[in-house]
Amino acid sequence: MSARATQGGEKGGGALTGPGRRPRRGQGELEALVLSTLREADGPATAGWVQERLGGDLAYTTVITILTRLLGKGAVTRERAGRSFAWTPASDQAGLAARKMRKVLDAESDRGAVLASFVTGLGPDEERLLRDLLDQAHSEGED
Repeated sequence: MSARATQGGEKGGGALTGPGRRPRRGQGELEALVLSTLREADGPATAGWVQERLGGDLAYTTVITILTRLLGKGAVTRERAGRSFAWTPASDQAGLAARKMRKVLDAESDRGAVLASFVTGLGPDEERLLRDLLDQAHSEGED
């Protein structure tokens, strides 16, 4: 029997669990948690502040790693604060979702097919909203 199995963990893709241990969260879940916590700040916040707000649940180095990944994705910005950095969300949830959508669209060679598939999957209310937003963007572009 493997060490993982004897410790009460799951074999394969599962995270190590056991008495007093919680299952590991996925990378996307941790990023969302750190970003959400960072949004609660009144201004730029340090990694230590984020870690403290999370109740010490994550190691400081883990918080730094997540913030660095978010920086690479354009989800946060940072500025020097003494010997450390202060972090700020680059945009709200809607902005992050839009950035993800743009990244997916940019990765495809047939953008028209992707957009057509997306639009045909919209419900009537979403379609109406999209039309209104496109009309608004078009009229703002004429000004």
